[in-house]
Amino acid sequence: MITKTIYMPLLNEGSDGWAPVRAERVGNGRFCVLGPMPDDQQWSFPPKSIVKVQTKTFSDGSKGMAAFAISN
Repeated sequence: MITKTIYMPLLNEGSDGWAPVRAERVGNGRFCVLGPMPDDQQWSFPPKSIVKVQTKTFSDGSKGMAAFAISN
C-alpha cells in the first residue's frame, strides 16, 4: 500500500479551505481517501471515496496534489 498526503477541499468554510488527508494510491492518478474525517471538518469527498487529483497552487504559493472529482 502506497499512501500519500493529498489536499481535500473543505465544505462550509466560507473561503477556500483545504485539509491534508492520507490517501492510498490506486493507480492512474486516482487515490482512495483514508479516514476518519475529523468532527470539525466536512470534506468534499468522504473516506473510502476514489478521487482524481491534480496539482494545485495554494494561496501561499505552495503546491500539492488536490482532490477534484470522484473517479469511476
